[in-house]
Amino acid sequence: MTDPWVALEPGADPAERVRLLRRAHETFTTVGTVPRPVRSVVAESWRRSARAGVGPDGAASVELTDGELGAYRAEHPLARVMPLFRELMGTFAADGEHLLAVCDAHGRLLWVEGHAATRRRADRMNFVPGAQWSESAVGTNAPGTAVAVDRPVQVFAAEHFIRQVQPWTCAAAPVHDPRTGRVLGAVDITGGDGLAHPHSLGFVQAVARAAEAQLALLAPPRAAEEGALLSALGRDEAELTLHGRRIRLSRRHSEILVLLSRHPEGLSGDELLCALYADESVTPVTLRAELARLRRLLGPGLLASRPYRLTAAVESDATVVERRLETGALTAAAEGYTGPLLPGSQAPAIVRLRERLAGGLRTALIAHGDPDLLADWARAPWAEDDLEVWRALAAVRPTAPVRARLAALEAELVAPAGWSRARTRGATYVQRPRV
Repeated sequence: MTDPWVALEPGADPAERVRLLRRAHETFTTVGTVPRPVRSVVAESWRRSARAGVGPDGAASVELTDGELGAYRAEHPLARVMPLFRELMGTFAADGEHLLAVCDAHGRLLWVEGHAATRRRADRMNFVPGAQWSESAVGTNAPGTAVAVDRPVQVFAAEHFIRQVQPWTCAAAPVHDPRTGRVLGAVDITGGDGLAHPHSLGFVQAVARAAEAQLALLAPPRAAEEGALLSALGRDEAELTLHGRRIRLSRRHSEILVLLSRHPEGLSGDELLCALYADESVTPVTLRAELARLRRLLGPGLLASRPYRLTAAVESDATVVERRLETGALTAAAEGYTGPLLPGSQAPAIVRLRERLAGGLRTALIAHGDPDLLADWARAPWAEDDLEVWRALAAVRPTAPVRARLAALEAELVAPAGWSRARTRGATYVQRPRV
C-alpha cells in the first residue's frame, strides 16, 4: 500500500484482500502476532483493542436511549452542524445504500441516518444512536479509531476487530473545535465494499473540514466579542453594536461602515467617493463632511484617515453569510440571511455587493434543491415573485399551494399592456399600473 490510511487502492482485488485479512485476523486473535498484509494503522488498533480486553466475538452496547439520548444530542456541539452533514452526505448515503453516522469524542454514536434497508442491517449489530463504538469497547472501527488516533481512517471488511462487523466498510474523520482544537467527535460513512476507495476517505475528510469551518462561523464573531458588530441585512439603516452600545446609523453612514468593514486596509477618499456616489458631480467636501459626522457618532479612535479605515475589527452580518456560502454551509447561510443588504441604498458598490450576495445564495439554493430552504426563500418578501425559485420549489415539493402560486406567476408572464417588470430589493417583481 502506498497510503497506509487507505484500505484498498484502485486495482486491488477486494475478494483476495478480504481472504488475506481474515487469515491475518485469525492469526492475531489466536497467537497475538500481526501478519504483514495488515496495514500499520490497523495492526496498532488491533493491539490496542486486545489490550482493552475486546473479544472478536463481542458486540456493541447501547448506553443512551430515548430522552437521555435526545437531551445529550441537543446540547452537543456537533448538533449545530448536523444540517451540514445531511446536506453534504445525505443523498450520497441514501443513493449508495450507505449510512451517515456521527459520534462524540468518546466514540458514542449520536446520529445514524441513511438507507432504510442498510439501517435495519446495522441495527442487528447495535450500530444505532446511543451505542458505544469506541475502540476500547468494540475494537477497530472507523468512527472509534478516528477519535482514538485523531486522524481520518478507513476500515475495510476483516480489518474490523469484531467479526460481526467484518461484512462492513467505513470511513471516518474527526471533527475539532475550531478554537480549542480538541476533538468533538467524528463523522462517518458506513456501507459495503464500494466504500473501500481513496475517494470515500477524502470525501469524509472534506466534510469534517467543512463542519469545522461552519462551527467557526457559528461561534460568536471575534469582532462581536470585542464589541463591534454591524447588522446591515434586511434594513435600510444599519445598526452598529459597539462595546455594548447600539448605534443607529443613517443610510450614508451605513454604506460607509459596510464598505470599510470589508476593507480593513482602508480606502482612499477617491475610492470611497466612487463607491458611494453614482453622481460624479458630488465633491470630496461632501464626503469629508459625512465622515466627520460619522467620526463624532462613533467616538474617538475608531475611524482613522489617510486612508479612511476602521481601527478595530467590525464584523458585518453580510460578511458572515458570504463566508458560510463560500464554505458550502448553505443552511447556515440561508438562516443568517435576513434580507438584502441595505435594500434602499443606491450606492454603486453597495448595489454590487447586494446583488452578488443575494444572487449567489439564490443560485446555490436552486442548485441544491432542498425543499425546506427553497420554501423559506420563496416565501420571503424579496423572492415571493421569483418565478425561477418557485419552479425549483415545485420540482421538489409539488404541493397544491406551490403549484397554484407557480401557475399564477407564469400567467403574469403574459402581462396586459402597461405592465412593467422592475427589480426591487434584490428580487424581480411584476408591477401593475396605477389607475
